[in-house]
Amino acid sequence: MISVHNLCKRFGTVQAVDGVTFSAADGEVTGLLGPNGAGKTTTLRMLYSLLPADSGQILVDGEELDADNHALRSRLGVVPDAKGLYPRLTARENITYFGRMQGLEKDFIAQRIEQLSSVLGMEDLLERRCDGFSQGQRVKVAIARALIHQPRNILLDEPSNGLDVMSNRALRQFILDRRAAGDCIVLSTHIMQEVAALCDRIVVIAAGRVITSGAPEEILAQSGESTLEDAFVTLVGAAAEGLMA
Repeated sequence: MISVHNLCKRFGTVQAVDGVTFSAADGEVTGLLGPNGAGKTTTLRMLYSLLPADSGQILVDGEELDADNHALRSRLGVVPDAKGLYPRLTARENITYFGRMQGLEKDFIAQRIEQLSSVLGMEDLLERRCDGFSQGQRVKVAIARALIHQPRNILLDEPSNGLDVMSNRALRQFILDRRAAGDCIVLSTHIMQEVAALCDRIVVIAAGRVITSGAPEEILAQSGESTLEDAFVTLVGAAAEGLMA
């Protein structure tokens, strides 16, 4: 479980994140939605300690997270917006490298790679260098790398960007499987079909603030709209008018 309380981050004169508060439960997919520049990626980067928060609190499984708490950080599996694979290494070598950084033994890493490659359908990629991989192939390696240490809290920042239809379907099924296994999943996405298909709860951020949150049906009821896309546009538009008033 991940809980965020009054999280704030400023860059110079820009208040990128302004008091964000939400919770993501085990066995659920929590969607983090918002227009470009809303503060979603900044929030996620603070969640996995890439950026320090100016103020606020992040709890992972009830314990406060900070950059020096490596044991607690290891409970997170992160697929960031910048996939960051080493192009001269093979897929197997990329995944193994991250497994070793997590302190895992070689035999366990090899076993996990076989498991993950089977689930993600990437057996034919393992011995190939990542240079020249398609977007879908890079995403598969990034997910395997993030989950090599069996984390129960998974952060996904727009993982389906650039994926073809088949890769996207496989990704969605993988997320549903992890939800069924009881994992806590935070998913940042712009694709409303993904939200409708995957998310148990939705957190909508605009101008660095949470403007609403709830189950999909609650979001629809709040907006008075019949689709999540229309609800999103209505709620973000209303928030923008309020902020500018």
